[in-house]
Amino acid sequence: MARVVVDVMLKPEILDPQGQAVQRALPRLGFEGISDVRQGKRFELEVDGPVDDAVLARIHELADTFLANTVIENFTVKVEEPAVGAEK
Repeated sequence: MARVVVDVMLKPEILDPQGQAVQRALPRLGFEGISDVRQGKRFELEVDGPVDDAVLARIHELADTFLANTVIENFTVKVEEPAVGAEK
């Protein structure tokens, strides 16, 4: 079983009010030196069997049509390697 991660973020030109709220709160919480925060979504998909080009193409299609609003969001798809010593 493999894990494929889809990260979805607002496009840079799109206002991110949640990220701005977090960024404004950081100095009050003692966290200095953070000049910008962008908030996004992460989807972890457990895939049965090997992840080949066909599987990645289907996941890309899934992200493009269902997980992300591509008018205002960008997304990346990557295969996450299992941690060393992780159970199978």
